[in-house]
Amino acid sequence: MSAVTPAKPLEKPTEPWRQRLIRSLLYGRNVDRAAKARARVGLAMLAFASVYALIGGRLVMFAIGADAHGARRAAAQEVVATARPDIIDRNGAILATDVKASSLFGEPRRIIDKDEAIELLTATVPDLDEAEVRERLSARKGFVWLKREITAKQQQDIHKLGIPGIGFLRENKRVYPTGNEVAHLIGLVNIDNQGIAGMEKWLDNQGLADLHRAGFATDRLQKPIELSIDLRVEHALRDELLKAKEKFHTKAASGIVSNVKTGEIVAMVSLPDFDPNNPKEAHDPDRINRLTTGVYEMGSTFKAFTLAMALDSGKINLNSMWDARGNLHYGKFTIHDSHALGRFINTKEVFTFSSNIGAARIALGQGVEAHKAFLAKMGQLTRLRTELPESAAPLIPRRWGELNTVTIAFGQGMSVAPLQAVMGINALVNGGYLIPPTFMKRSESEAAAMAKRVVKQETSDKMRFLMRLNAEIGTAKTADVKGYYVGGKTGTSEKVINGRYAKKRVLNSFTAIMPCDDPKYQILIMLDEPQAIPETKGFITSGWNAVPTGGKVIERIAPLLGVEPRFDLPPSDRLILAASRTTQ
Repeated sequence: MSAVTPAKPLEKPTEPWRQRLIRSLLYGRNVDRAAKARARVGLAMLAFASVYALIGGRLVMFAIGADAHGARRAAAQEVVATARPDIIDRNGAILATDVKASSLFGEPRRIIDKDEAIELLTATVPDLDEAEVRERLSARKGFVWLKREITAKQQQDIHKLGIPGIGFLRENKRVYPTGNEVAHLIGLVNIDNQGIAGMEKWLDNQGLADLHRAGFATDRLQKPIELSIDLRVEHALRDELLKAKEKFHTKAASGIVSNVKTGEIVAMVSLPDFDPNNPKEAHDPDRINRLTTGVYEMGSTFKAFTLAMALDSGKINLNSMWDARGNLHYGKFTIHDSHALGRFINTKEVFTFSSNIGAARIALGQGVEAHKAFLAKMGQLTRLRTELPESAAPLIPRRWGELNTVTIAFGQGMSVAPLQAVMGINALVNGGYLIPPTFMKRSESEAAAMAKRVVKQETSDKMRFLMRLNAEIGTAKTADVKGYYVGGKTGTSEKVINGRYAKKRVLNSFTAIMPCDDPKYQILIMLDEPQAIPETKGFITSGWNAVPTGGKVIERIAPLLGVEPRFDLPPSDRLILAASRTTQ
């Protein structure tokens, strides 16, 4: 028998030492690799499931509330952005300020029962429009406004309803503590607290809007804006104009108080006005600011420019004579005087008797080009620019011939903004310097730096004399408040109706200076279409209504402005002309 050799068992391939090292480091020794792998797969599955669950949850949260929270954040930022500085008068009285008010918003995606929410909201806040609320809550948005600026009571009542998806945001709301008092000057803002008229709009144009957009216009960063207005004077002027409007049954009434040495506007009123706390009133076209937005033929107050032009040229003097024996015929037009004297009159009488014929002859003596040049120099032929955005360009003849010079000499045939005329007359009495008007506080030194001489000092002296003389013996006598040495010039301008001058529909004006020996303030009073009353004996001209109104205004505001009364002063020819370098 042959010996049988037993078969050797198969040997496992020898594992390279590098792999053994790696396996030992990863799994250790004597470990069940299959169990370890199953554990690791389960752990990986759990980790992935957790991550995806977290991502899914966050997506759901963002879908439900991200838009609303983002909108609330944006709205909250807008609240800061729309903060506005206080506006105060020259004495620190607040004219405009911000207060916090709640606004109602909805988050349509969070509202469970829209019909119920709409029913509850409209029942609680009756002025909510149901159709509008339904439209907004049906929108595919995360945030919608439902009502801006609700009352505290409305907020409390809505809060008690506990409607999911309905909330409140605190916003800045602009309020005007003085109401109508300075409406046309202050202007107003829209629902987003952005200035849309008056000084409010000017503020935005000065960079406030840019600060809003940058998010820097916060309450604590803004200093109050100090105006030239004196609220006390404003109130007195408005009160007297309201009384005059009612007494003389006028269509409108307006007035300005201006510092002749600085150009500051101390008071400005245009009636009818509006309450800026109720913006809807401001849209009434009859409530415009007639002093800057309106342009009018200023009537005989323009004779002050005509006489100043001629006196400044040196071609005439106060005693020059003018033929007023009869009407002045120019082509098919006839120029006549309301108080015809039927004789030669001197320059002083042209002013005190308000002679159209005399003014026309004086202007013709200067010539058309000289007349145009003088009015241009006085700032009457171009649009007047101030801080107020609302302004109107003057209406001047396209072709300016001799007939235009004749009529413009006594205030017809050319229309300017009343504030524009005030600026020019200030220059005639303050020593001859044209100073741009302003609604911001300005010192005399600041005014002097921008002043432009337009007439000689002696011309200004003569104009002050003529204005004072008019209060002593002329048409401004009823405004001569004792102690304040008032002077002035009246104007009665017939309104153009259907292309013709209407004798019974007039725009009356009266410009007063006080005190005439050293002018500090000019007061302009304008009454639109005053009616005859028994007290005026059937007359409707300026001397019967605008002048006495001006006198009452002066009586009230002079003490407020610090103008001390002085009695027993000599007449104008001795106090004013005697101090001038010439009496001619």
